[in-house]
Amino acid sequence: MAQTKDYYSVLGVPASATQDEIKKQYRKLAAKHHPDKNPNDPKAAERFKEISEAYQVLGDSDKRKQYDQMRQLGAFGGFGGGAGPRRGPPPGAGAPFGGNAQSFRFEDLGDVGLGGLGDLFSSMFGGGAAGGRGARSRGPERGQDVESQLSIPFRTAALGGKVPIELEVNEECSTCHGSGAAPGAKISTCPECQGRGTISFGQGGFAVQRPCPMCLGKGTVPSERCPTCGGSGEVRSKKKVMITVPEGVDSGTKIRLKGQGARGNRSGPPGDLLITFQVEPDRFFRREGLDVVAPVPINIAQATLGSKINVKTLDGKKVTIKIPPGTANGKRFRVRGQGIKRDDQRGDLIVEVQVRVPEKLTEEQEKAMKEFAEASGMKY
Repeated sequence: MAQTKDYYSVLGVPASATQDEIKKQYRKLAAKHHPDKNPNDPKAAERFKEISEAYQVLGDSDKRKQYDQMRQLGAFGGFGGGAGPRRGPPPGAGAPFGGNAQSFRFEDLGDVGLGGLGDLFSSMFGGGAAGGRGARSRGPERGQDVESQLSIPFRTAALGGKVPIELEVNEECSTCHGSGAAPGAKISTCPECQGRGTISFGQGGFAVQRPCPMCLGKGTVPSERCPTCGGSGEVRSKKKVMITVPEGVDSGTKIRLKGQGARGNRSGPPGDLLITFQVEPDRFFRREGLDVVAPVPINIAQATLGSKINVKTLDGKKVTIKIPPGTANGKRFRVRGQGIKRDDQRGDLIVEVQVRVPEKLTEEQEKAMKEFAEASGMKY
């Protein structure tokens, strides 16, 4: 079944709300669900997109008026009008914009001055056409895209690599091979939609078609449904995919893998797999743009007298850093070209020293420290 949307419910306002009330509620929800404020919530971006889509219509007085008219006609699954299911338009009913009502498509609304609302309304019903054009929907259909979030180690994100991911996808049922019928069952024309695969909803001369709930859009029904898939023709299964992580990705980076999404219907091509990376923190490194910061502890003697320390880079190699006498806590030393590479740019490795002071001293150490402080004129 295609998904319907009531934009008033999306924003949580009544249909009688003023434009100012709608704007105020949109700003409140947008601030709450903005992806930047919810980096660990994969659903925030989708919710933010839904809110923005609703405001795109209801926030514009002209589009809202047109939307309300459609809503009153029952075009949105009973959200506002007395529309009920029927197998076709009422006898003698003409199309609202000329032609036959059975050939109406939401995409056609763009041709009658609705300012792109045709595309929005079409998306609510999966782009489905009615009547004669509805036959087009029974041809090969591309599978849906599958979105997933993948956590990857810090160093894999920086250097690139391969990471496995397990997805749940719909596959063709091996028992009925997608027909939805039990072995040996008789297949006949669906009595609800008369084989069209869709049923009409509407009022007056306005008709909208949606997939038939009895045959699930197939146009036929079996005398006995497949015991494996329950008649849907597909089963949920797990699929392992090896993801190639490009070097230099960061949290929020997305990649698209062609043909790795859900299978298509009626021999249609599969959809794509959209991966959003979430980079795990590293126990040693942290990222600042393309630079990599490595905090390195040194003792008070090294900071005071100077020293040399070895530091590992991202790829495991060692570089030697010279610590000059009198180095303060938090002092940074930059190693060029040892940071993160992305495209034709590469950052640096930044070694940040952290001077560690001993918590306890022996009597001899304390005496020596006092003598050193007095000789240096330091107060304690």
